[in-house]
Amino acid sequence: MDLMNIIDIDLNLLKVFEALHDEGGASRAALRLGLTQSAVSAALRRLRQVYDDPLFVRTGRGLSPTLRANQLKPLISEALGKCRQSLALLDPEANHFEGRSLSLGLSDDFEIAYGQALIAAVRRQAPGLRLIFRQTHSQIVAQGLLERSLDLALTSGGFAQRLLSRVVLGDGDYQCLVDPASLAPGQAQLSLDAFVEREQILVSSGGFVGIVDEALAAMGKHRTICAATSHFAALGHLLKGTRYLATLPGHAARAIASNTGLQVLPCPLALPRYPIELGWRSSGPLDPLVERVRAAVLEVFA
Repeated sequence: MDLMNIIDIDLNLLKVFEALHDEGGASRAALRLGLTQSAVSAALRRLRQVYDDPLFVRTGRGLSPTLRANQLKPLISEALGKCRQSLALLDPEANHFEGRSLSLGLSDDFEIAYGQALIAAVRRQAPGLRLIFRQTHSQIVAQGLLERSLDLALTSGGFAQRLLSRVVLGDGDYQCLVDPASLAPGQAQLSLDAFVEREQILVSSGGFVGIVDEALAAMGKHRTICAATSHFAALGHLLKGTRYLATLPGHAARAIASNTGLQVLPCPLALPRYPIELGWRSSGPLDPLVERVRAAVLEVFA
């Protein structure tokens, strides 16, 4: 391979690389960039020459990045981010962000409970911005921020990294969610025995053990799990018309109940509360756009 010098490279190719990596296909990247698909394909051919690698290989669902492309992505995104920050310096008080986007990592319980309020606050703080919710959780959030697939993240911990900063927004509890038709008239709580007697739906990334199982095991008890899911969004459909029960973060339980007619009950177990934290990369000056969105998140949790 001939060694390349930056003076020989069209830096617009980096924008094409970023769009291809994010969108997973030439047609979607073209729509995002306002280019023709043939122009994107030509840019990809040039990128392959520059980096001496296929970068993206065709699969049944579009284009999949190679190992080299995944190694390049955080470097290229950081470089483009610096360019965008330099342009923001021209008018740091500007109140328009058309054409820009920001990725906010969060699990779907936070999205269910706070997503609408976050959209409204961001529209006030950064008009024209496209807010992208990306699923994450405390075990993988640090990697997402450091690799720049996330700009900000809202999780229950996971920011214990030297290059990350965080602020605690509050803490949360756990509540139970049931179909009120499965309760006695006026019933507002379950005894521990009634709680254990009910078949339950577990929300867990692994599908086998949750915080409730750990608490019950310490008491010499166990529950019956009839099904497990890795997300909260379907609980309204899974619980409606059944005697099943689910235990989940209180903010999500209350939001789901308000939209589905399900009923929130206090959990009869003494479960530990959890932190609600906002995290971001702390290396270098903060992008003014990230500052605006961070202010919007703080506004929602104030």
